[in-house]
Amino acid sequence: MTVRTILTWPDKRLRTACAEVTEITEEVRRIWDDMIETMDAMPGVGLGAPQIGVMQRLAVVDTSEARNKRIRLANPEVIDASAILNVHEEASPCLSGVSAKISRPRGVKVRYTDETGAVVERDFVGLDATSVQHQIDHLDGKMYFDRLSKMKRDMLIRRARKMNG
Repeated sequence: MTVRTILTWPDKRLRTACAEVTEITEEVRRIWDDMIETMDAMPGVGLGAPQIGVMQRLAVVDTSEARNKRIRLANPEVIDASAILNVHEEASPCLSGVSAKISRPRGVKVRYTDETGAVVERDFVGLDATSVQHQIDHLDGKMYFDRLSKMKRDMLIRRARKMNG
């Protein structure tokens, strides 16, 4: 397993929708393993493949304290979402040093392909739901700050540029 380099904003790949994964291969499993190593090194609670320059619909999530509840997702899609919203402070290593309060559905039902190749439907709540939705945004070529007003987004990007020189 390898810690991969994280792309930094405004790399064009972070604005590109990823390709569907057609089958779970050893190569896909290796990418997931590298993503987990990279997520743990950040440290973070999730990572989308485009963040490491892999333009496939792959994500990993682990919000557990013990870092032992790895969820590997291929082609994740939200198929149902709660009307109740939660606000979490979100950030991305792609735009380091800044974060913003983002409002998202508190719970989501997600359909995805797991590491065995099975199509799974799973309910995610709280931080798990936030992280999965955040990763799906990455797979769609979106960043968390796209959910902010233009003024707040511009301020956040300016602050990040000042901090990162």
